[in-house]
Order: sequence, then structure tokens, then C-alpha cells
Amino acid sequence: MSEIFKAEVDRRTLLRRAAAVGLMATPAVGMLSACVGGGDDNKQTQSTGTKSAENPLGIDPKAGVEIIIFNGGLGTAYATDVDTPLFNKKWPDAKVTYSATEEISTVVQPRINAGNPPDMINNSGSKLMDFGAIVKAGQAADLTDLFAAPSWDVAGKTVAETLVPGAVEQGSYDGKPYAMNYSFTVFGLWYNKKLFDSKGWTIPTTWADFTALCDKIKAAGITPFGFAGANASYYMVRALLTSAAKIGTEQALKDIDNLKPGAWTADPIMKAAQAWGEIGNKYINKTYLGLRHTEVQLQQDQDKLAFYPCGSWLENEQAKDTPPTFEYAVAAYPSVTTSDQLPATAINAAAGEIYFAAAKGKNPQGGKEYIRGMLSKEAALGFTKLTKSLTVVAGAADGQTISPGLTSANDLLGKAGKDVFMGYLFDTWYKKLDDESRAAANDLMFKGGDAKKFCERMEAASQAVAKDSSITKFTRS
Repeated sequence: MSEIFKAEVDRRTLLRRAAAVGLMATPAVGMLSACVGGGDDNKQTQSTGTKSAENPLGIDPKAGVEIIIFNGGLGTAYATDVDTPLFNKKWPDAKVTYSATEEISTVVQPRINAGNPPDMINNSGSKLMDFGAIVKAGQAADLTDLFAAPSWDVAGKTVAETLVPGAVEQGSYDGKPYAMNYSFTVFGLWYNKKLFDSKGWTIPTTWADFTALCDKIKAAGITPFGFAGANASYYMVRALLTSAAKIGTEQALKDIDNLKPGAWTADPIMKAAQAWGEIGNKYINKTYLGLRHTEVQLQQDQDKLAFYPCGSWLENEQAKDTPPTFEYAVAAYPSVTTSDQLPATAINAAAGEIYFAAAKGKNPQGGKEYIRGMLSKEAALGFTKLTKSLTVVAGAADGQTISPGLTSANDLLGKAGKDVFMGYLFDTWYKKLDDESRAAANDLMFKGGDAKKFCERMEAASQAVAKDSSITKFTRS
């Protein structure tokens, strides 16, 4: 969800939504529009079939489907060992052509511009494409028929009815769904439970307890808190804005997404920036500014770092480097003030990892059908077992004991109850604003930047986007 899944890429975004880091510059929407099939004369023939109860999307059962997957923290085995075999079982005459890359935009963008994109694309990683531009250029297929189609293996329900609340909306632009955000990510403070148990350290719920614990951790010769400034500063943006939402509810983040004047200088953002800025001044290792995510995560695995802000892909990403002495667990961000409007147990959890069908591919309906297979309970459980990450398919992993980190994330969801919020969307809507937030977070945390400067900088960037008529605007309620 996630963006910096591997050390070789610039970041992992998932979250970006995924969350990631340092997104490469993507071609402008105008370039996308101009270069992709400039009209009906250039439009390639697309595969279609007859709709039926067994074939609700009307695919050609003999037409090939080309997919391309981001090779990052989630790996690619879920595609090769779970999703493709399931698709082939249902459609044995439809050959799936598979490839993976760590640089989605580098590989896919030229093909989109040339008018011959793959049918289904996993848009993630440090070099993911600007999906807002993809939607505006008409390159992403409308997934309304997919979500209205019957589930592969849940009788009597549509695909949409098998998903967690908000899953369809999160991939929607101006009311139409264009993306399937598949991996359900729990965000929070990750730590080594075995280390904390051995030291008798209790997970804090208030900011006073948090700073007091940071003092103890620092005295023990361990860096209390940190993240990678080189390519994972968006992790810190999410931490800060999660705190802001707990102070002032998710409305504070909706105002930011909607480019509302004054959103970034509002009291919840200012208080969150002040609190986290103090953490940066007192408890962070300044050398982390030049490190990549995997380098900082390795330091945590070696018990040189206590708290790391991240999403639930972390455990799987670090699997090969996790020693027997380390047991991943996650905690909610502590309350910043005594009057936070959301409780200490409230968390940010959201769907990430964008998958979409290319509107101008050879077989867009086949691409949608591949996604429908991914949204079966069987495929979702296979994904969770392989990646230690939940999916948006409700209940697919119920009763499963897969890993300590996943169990901890599930426990956090249970404790949060109704106080689970989606977070923000500006990072996928407005690349310029996302880039600025990453740079501003680094300055706040590593360079002694104060909260007022952070908020005013982001407010200026937000209103610059708002006033730029060349940027397509999106809203949420």
C-alpha cells in the first residue's frame, strides 16, 4: 500500500496508500491525452464476449489477458501462485501474460502513451504513475460493472457487497470507481514486542507517557523514534496527519483533501505538527535523513530503533532480516492532547495498492475479470498468507493465525471499533502537494523546522494547487 517496498526502488507508497517517497515526475495529463490513441481511427480492436450468469463481464473466454505487477514489499507470488492459477482454472483458454517490475511508470507509461497498455496494472512503488492524470486522460476503465458483478465464491452477493466499507469509494473519482485498492493496511507505531516486554516498557496512550517512554528508551542507548528521510518521509506525513485527525476528527483531513483555505493552518494540524516537531528535535537520529526505508527498518530489527511509523506491510517486507529476537507489533498513535475528539485507540486503516484495468488495452474486460478473481475469498486468503497483509475482502482471513504482526494489526482494529478512519487522499490526487508534504515533513523532523513554518508552507502549496487551473480537482465529503 505501500510504496517503498524494496531497497532498489525510490520508495514504496502505498500508500502511497501506500503509501511512498519521491515520486518521479509523470508526464502531464495533456501529454497523456495527446499521445494515447488520438481518436477513433487509432483505437485498437478490443476483445469482447457474450454476457451471461457465468460471464457477467462479457469477456472473450479465449482472449489473452496481460497483467503487470509491482515487485515490492508484497512480492509477486500472490499473482503467480494464487491469482493467475485461479483465473486459468475458470478460463483455461485465456492465456495470462505476466510480468513484474520495480518501476511501473518507466515500463507502463510509454505503453499508455503509445496506445498499447497492459490489460491490468498494479500501479504502485516509488515510480507509480499519477493516477489522477490516468483517470483524466481516460486511460482507466470504469469498474462499475465489476463491482456490480456476482462474487466468484460468495453466493448471493455482488463483488462490492463482499468488501469492507469504503473500499469502492476509495478508488472512486467524482463518484465513479476506477481503481481497486486491494491491500488493507493498518497504520501505526511498529515496535519489537519482545524488546518492550524484556524492558518492561508499556505502550503509551497519552503524549506525556509517549515522551516519558522516549526518555527511557534514549537512556537505554536506543533511538526512540525514526523514519527514512531519503525515500520514506511520507510515513511521517501520515503519522502527523493521523494525530491531527485524532485531535480534530477526520474532517481536518477532508478539508485538506478539498483544498479548503486554512486547512493546513487549522488548530489540529498545528498542534500535531508542534507535538511531532518536538519528537524530531529530541528523539530522532538525524542521520536517518539520508537513509532509505530498508536501512532504517534494519536498524529496528537490530534493536537500535524503538518506534517506527509504518503500515502493516512492514513485517512481510522485513521477513528475511527479522531475527528470532524480534516480534513485530503495532500500537495506535497516542493522544496528543487531553481533549482529542477521537480516543487513543482510534487508528488510520485504509485500502491501498492500486489495481486498475486499462480502458484502451486489448482486453479491458479481461483485466476486470482478473481483478474479480482477486476479490474472491480464496484469492484474498492466499494473498494474506503470502504477504501477511489483509485485503479489502471482508472476513477472508477470519480464524487464521498467520504472523505476530498481522495478529497485532487485527487486535488494533478490534480495539478501535468504530473509530477507524480512512485518512487522506491528496497524496494520490495532487502529486505537487504530496511532494511538498514529504519535503516539509523532513524539514520539521530533521532540521528543527517549527510547526508554524510547516503549516504555512503546506497552506501555500495547497492554495497554489487550488488556483492552478491545469490540475483536475477532486472532492470528498
